[in-house]
Amino acid sequence: MNTLFIIPIVLALLILFASYFIVKQQTAAIIETFGKFTSIRQSGFHLKIPGVQRIAGRLSLKIQQLDVIIETKTKDDVFVKIKVSVQYKVIKDKVYDAFYKLDYPHDQITSYVFDVVRAEVPKMKLDDVFVKKDDIAIAVKSELNEAMMTYGYDIIKTLVTDIDPDAQVKEAMNRINAADREKTAAQYEGDAQRILIVERAKAEAESKRLQGKGIADQRREIARGLEESVEVLNRAGINSQEASALIVITQHYDTLQSIGGDTNSNLILLPNNPNAASSMLTDMVASFAATNQIGESMKAAKSKKIKE
Repeated sequence: MNTLFIIPIVLALLILFASYFIVKQQTAAIIETFGKFTSIRQSGFHLKIPGVQRIAGRLSLKIQQLDVIIETKTKDDVFVKIKVSVQYKVIKDKVYDAFYKLDYPHDQITSYVFDVVRAEVPKMKLDDVFVKKDDIAIAVKSELNEAMMTYGYDIIKTLVTDIDPDAQVKEAMNRINAADREKTAAQYEGDAQRILIVERAKAEAESKRLQGKGIADQRREIARGLEESVEVLNRAGINSQEASALIVITQHYDTLQSIGGDTNSNLILLPNNPNAASSMLTDMVASFAATNQIGESMKAAKSKKIKE
C-alpha cells in the first residue's frame, strides 16, 4: 500500500522539478518544442512542459575575449608572431542567429583575424608594424564587425597586444639601437670637445691680448720714467748722453741684483765691468742711427721709383 503511494509522489516530484528552470543574469536560454525553436528566455524563473519542451542551449550575453596568435611575414621578409585580442558579445536581440547560424564562433572569428592580419602585415616593414599596430587592430575590427554582425555577434574591441619577431631579429634590432645611441653620444661628446677647444682658444687669445696690452703699458711707463729721469739729470747739470749712460748702468746693476736674489734662477753669464753699460749704450745708439739711415734711404728710393 505504501509503495503505491510512493511511486506517484516520486513521479509528481520529478515532473515538478523538470517543469521549471532558472536562467542566470546576462544569459539567454533557447527553448525548443519537439526539436523546433519556440522561444528565448532571459534571466529569471521560467516554466516548460516536461518531455515536450527542452532547453536546447544557453548563450552568455557577457563580453568575451578571444586571443588569436598569427605568424606572418612583413614586407622586409621578417617572420613575426602577432597576438590579437578580440572582445565580442552576443547581441541580445539576435540570440537566435548566434545560436542557430553559427556552430563554432571562435573558429569563425579566428579565421577572419588570420585573413585580415595576413593581408595587412605583408604590406608593412617590421618597424611600421610596431608603429601602426592600431591600424591593424582597426582593420581587423572593421572586417569582423561586417562579417559577424550577420551571425548575431558584436565586435566590441580588437587589440594587437603583442608583436614578437624572431629572436635573432630582436637581437639585431637591439644592436642597431645601441649603435645609434653610441653614435649620438659620440656626436655630443665631439660637440662638447669642440666647444671646449673654441672657448679655450678664445680665453687664450684674450689672455694674449691683455698680456700684450700690459707689456705695451709697461714699456710706455718705462719710457715715461726714463724721460722724467733724463729731465731730472739735465736739471742737475748732466747732459743727455751722460744721463742715458747713468740710467743704463743703474738698470744693469739692478738686473744683476735681481738675478742674484732669485734662488731658482739658472746660470747666466753677463759682462760685469763698468764699461759694459757704456758699450751697450753706444751700440744701441749706433743701431738706432743705422736703422734711421736705412729707413730714410728706403723712403728716398721708393719716392724716386714712383716719380719715374
